[in-house]
Amino acid sequence: MKIKDVMTAKPQTCSPDTTLAAAAALMWEADCGVLPVVEQGRLVGIVTDRDMYIALATRNTPASDVRVGEVARKDVVTCRPEDDVHAALATMRQARVRRVPVVGIGGALVGLLSMNDLLLATKSGGPVRPEEVVDTLQSICAHQRPAARVVAA
Repeated sequence: MKIKDVMTAKPQTCSPDTTLAAAAALMWEADCGVLPVVEQGRLVGIVTDRDMYIALATRNTPASDVRVGEVARKDVVTCRPEDDVHAALATMRQARVRRVPVVGIGGALVGLLSMNDLLLATKSGGPVRPEEVVDTLQSICAHQRPAARVVAA
């Protein structure tokens, strides 16, 4: 099964100049927790509701004064519409992400693949088994313990 068969096509997006207040409104209207950041049709980053919350909680600045481009992650893991969903699951496990922008020619955003999309794909009896989705989500959610400090005696 290809990513294009299960992805969310035409997801809600924002630009780097969108304020966090406007981005939050977009998320509320679209009932989503992530916005791909697009400039001239190309993916340039991604921002989650968590990114926005932490940015606002650590600054003394109103959401209307902070731009998405200031807090969005620019090192985005992506996939292509023709990629196999199993490859996407592996990418999500490795990168520990729940959502992956789907890009086409020239980095143009064509969709968004989420764990939700993959879970819903298991209902149709497709090649993705529910256990694969659960295993991936467990890998993503696994707590990472900080490395133990070595103190010289």
